[in-house]
Amino acid sequence: MGKNNTEKMILIDVGSSTIKIYVNENDKLSLIEEHSIYFKDGFSDELGLSIERKNELFDYFKSIKKKYNMNNNNTEIYATGIFRKLNEEKQKEITDEFNNLGLAFNIICHDKENYYLEKAMAGDYNNKKVLIINMGGKTTELVTIEKGQVTDRKNIDVGVAELLNKFPEVNKKYSKIDIKDIVEFTNSHIKDIDFDTDYDCAIFTGGELRFELLTGYNLVKNTLFEDPNHPYMVTYEDFIKGNNKIFYELTMNDLYNLMPQNPKWMDGARHGAILPQAIFEKFNIKIIIPSDMNLINGVVKNKEKVKNKRC
Repeated sequence: MGKNNTEKMILIDVGSSTIKIYVNENDKLSLIEEHSIYFKDGFSDELGLSIERKNELFDYFKSIKKKYNMNNNNTEIYATGIFRKLNEEKQKEITDEFNNLGLAFNIICHDKENYYLEKAMAGDYNNKKVLIINMGGKTTELVTIEKGQVTDRKNIDVGVAELLNKFPEVNKKYSKIDIKDIVEFTNSHIKDIDFDTDYDCAIFTGGELRFELLTGYNLVKNTLFEDPNHPYMVTYEDFIKGNNKIFYELTMNDLYNLMPQNPKWMDGARHGAILPQAIFEKFNIKIIIPSDMNLINGVVKNKEKVKNKRC
């Protein structure tokens, strides 16, 4: 970010289904609003976003531009996921329309997104061996940090959006799909990945800390390392119990009511809990650290203004 640290900046993460709005002031990042739009609905490789979802996107940005006095000097937008699937013509079309709105819509390449995520998660973690799980809509990145250094990284071709498409009946009042079926499907995508099994813990990102606090997972004080962004941990056994609770004890309406400001976010909650469960099982993870960190945290750490470049 090319801004003075004392200047208030609005940083926006536009993913495949959720838009998150942050304010960064004096390197203190605060999530101030979020809004879910299912951009995959009606999406095609040739035509891009459906007219309905595109109108929804611009209507929302027009409202928040006015609400937060956003302009090209105080606002940076980072778009990922499905926006990378737009062809060159559709990418130019959407960025031009945002330019007409007085904002730069930056579509971030996968490598750049991973770079920001790794920046966000960089730390010595008290010299522990840590598996970082960055879960997206279509893919999931696995990063090993050992003695404060990245020692391995892998991308697996499964994410929350694919699980949503494969198992829609998970979002019935109580899930009509058994957890073991989703675990088996996820295992089919990770069975050939060669990873260690001697991790001290795994850090699971993407709003997981907030979710586990809302839904009542048995979180305890993080005794592995001191980090204000990661105050809690949960054992693998208690993580499984929490997953069983959100699948079979809490209804979808219960989940929606826990996040009244943006209930749609909960549509991926059950699927997003089981994907890492399969990873924890395969890599013998015993301690899980839930995290709310994402690429915007990496942008703040990087302190480099994003270039208006399509990819």
